[in-house]
Amino acid sequence: MAASWVAELALSILLPLLLLVTWKRWQRGRTARHVVVVVLGDVGRSPRMQYHALSLAKRGFSVTLLGFCNSKPHDELLHSDRIQIVPLTELQRLAVGPHIVQYGVKVVFQAVHLLWKLMCVESAAYIFLQNPPGLPAIAVCWFVCCLCGSKLVIDWHNYGYSIMGLVHGPRHCLVLLAKWYEKLCGRLAHLNLCVTNEMREDLAENWGIKAVTVYDKPASFFKETPLDAQHRLFMKLSHTYSVFRARSEPLDPATERSAFTEQDARSGSVTRLCGRPALLVSSTSWTEDEDFSILLAALEKFEQRILKGESLPPLVCVITGKGPLKEYYSRLIGQKRFQHIQVCTPWLEAEDYPLLLGSADLGVCLHKSSSGLDLPMKVVDMFGCCLPVCALNFRCLHELVKHEDNGLVFEDSEELAAQLQTLFSKFPDSGGKLHQFRKTLRESELLRWDESWKQTVLPLLMDT
Repeated sequence: MAASWVAELALSILLPLLLLVTWKRWQRGRTARHVVVVVLGDVGRSPRMQYHALSLAKRGFSVTLLGFCNSKPHDELLHSDRIQIVPLTELQRLAVGPHIVQYGVKVVFQAVHLLWKLMCVESAAYIFLQNPPGLPAIAVCWFVCCLCGSKLVIDWHNYGYSIMGLVHGPRHCLVLLAKWYEKLCGRLAHLNLCVTNEMREDLAENWGIKAVTVYDKPASFFKETPLDAQHRLFMKLSHTYSVFRARSEPLDPATERSAFTEQDARSGSVTRLCGRPALLVSSTSWTEDEDFSILLAALEKFEQRILKGESLPPLVCVITGKGPLKEYYSRLIGQKRFQHIQVCTPWLEAEDYPLLLGSADLGVCLHKSSSGLDLPMKVVDMFGCCLPVCALNFRCLHELVKHEDNGLVFEDSEELAAQLQTLFSKFPDSGGKLHQFRKTLRESELLRWDESWKQTVLPLLMDT
């Protein structure tokens, strides 16, 4: 009797699944130009996967983008009639029970939820998956590809186990499990992409995975911001953040002034203020993967040099991003008694972030990479805006930042403070090193994402 009941239950589950698979395989012949892009994370904070979706759409593919919708994606993606965003439900970690049980429940929920969503969307020729996070997404996407005749493309941004190791330690059972899982399931992909040559070599030598390097490139909207657009941005931000407000009122009440610019009331022309502060921008995820204390210590040393009478400009330091350590470091910033430095930690709209980078004088990158094999996309975006960068050194940074050519590389707060002093010593004189770096970036004519994608990824899809 029990065996009969189990058989009936199994049949009731398997029959609808078989019918769904049969339908999707029949449907696939009609949808060879459809691609599913999966991000088991916030779509708005996954620019590379957004760019994949946009490039696919521009080449005639219809795209379904699955991910968490916690922040707004770029307008170009939202306005594309070829891209549909399907939200995934994010399960917050349980507040009770052992950590490993909490993590297990979350993984099981994500696996079932993602499987259901993938089976419900239109059948696809390819499933593009961002890794990390790959647990449980790689296995689920591979399973759906087997059922529906799709091909799995994994885009390796980093190693998930190395990020987990920052929190739990490299020998923790969850970290070892994640490493085994990534190594095993990564081999199941039809095509593997990665972000650096060193990662490609590591995947081949230590994981037995053949990958193609697809460097991050800036999208077309990352560019230098015209002066009038800078002024509009500063005035907009000044309503919320005091660092962008004018330090003094203009003589003409009709003149509009920010901390950096002013617009003539009669002609409408915009000029930079004489004696304006330098604008330094750092984008951070506020995680263990970035050591914000280095920047804070460097700012303190910079302030001390101003107080000693060195000819250096006041600084406005804008640190963008969201993350678990933001509140902690915000408290540390609040404890400082800077006289010549103002620090602001806003969360910007997707359209404002490129404008801010294109308006800044210097970028600082604190990314140190959990694996040493990925590259900070924030630097790519800064270079797209011709913004010189000081970047914290790690293993493969040389694939992006060329020391003393397009920026500077530092090891600690002392070295960063010295670089800030050097770069701002003649500010805003166009004869200084800061201007030379910007000139180099302007002359480099950096290849943009879509053109790079067309040259590297599209031929791989056409050959399969």
